Amino acid sequence: MPQLRRTLGKAQGALPALLVLGVFFFFPFLEVIRFSTWRWSGLSQPTPVGLANYRELFADPIFLQSVKATLIFAALTLPAFLTFSLLVALALEGQRYERVVKGILFLPGLVTVGAASTSWYTLFAPEYGALASFLPIPAWDQAPFWAMIMVVAFTLWRYLGYGVLVVSAHLKSIPRAVLEAAMVDGASGLEVTRYVVLPLLRPAVLFLTVVGTVLALQSYVAVFLLTRGGPYGATRVLGYLIYELGFENFRLGYAAAVTVVMLVLTVAVAWAQGRLLEER
Repeated sequence: MPQLRRTLGKAQGALPALLVLGVFFFFPFLEVIRFSTWRWSGLSQPTPVGLANYRELFADPIFLQSVKATLIFAALTLPAFLTFSLLVALALEGQRYERVVKGILFLPGLVTVGAASTSWYTLFAPEYGALASFLPIPAWDQAPFWAMIMVVAFTLWRYLGYGVLVVSAHLKSIPRAVLEAAMVDGASGLEVTRYVVLPLLRPAVLFLTVVGTVLALQSYVAVFLLTRGGPYGATRVLGYLIYELGFENFRLGYAAAVTVVMLVLTVAVAWAQGRLLEER
């Protein structure tokens, strides 16, 4: 009986959080699933079509190209984000200028995305950018490869400071006695980092992997403001495709079907990465 009372007490304590989660996540998600079974422009009366949107979706070459662009963007962004976060945090640890550099790295995340992307476009525009007069800026607005690199670089610039702060916080939680014991046993600085520090940073790596995956697979704003999905659809990630379908083509039901697929893909990839890292 006491155990049952404690369980009920914990359940009652979790009710407010579950209520908020249900109102702001589960209910909207169920509504999106319902919308995905409609043919609806947002202005006319919706027409139920069942799974027709999904059947059309998986035969749509634009959707398949968008999935490819999203996966390429994630494959380029996520490893670079994790690597730079670890290397920069390790390099700054214990330095006199550590706080100053971390503050500078975190500043891009505080600037609005619109202002940041406008600044980047003003600096890196191939024809009239401020850097184009003395640096060989490639024509990224016409070349699919360089357009993707520009979006990846912008994303890393914006979020690197956050990754460095997460890794640094875990670094400072490692007991100093553990590191000193390894050095007393004859381990070099590189060996301490490889065999002691990096394994203890696994929670930080797991957290950043999941967060980075979600950000990469649901990226939208950088593409919208820098490339508009071009050139030739090379940077039309799923987030931007949803915007095009819903607010330019007024196919809200079809856009809802893409949203459901994107959410399922994001959850599946993040879950698989989390399980893989936990097993290792």
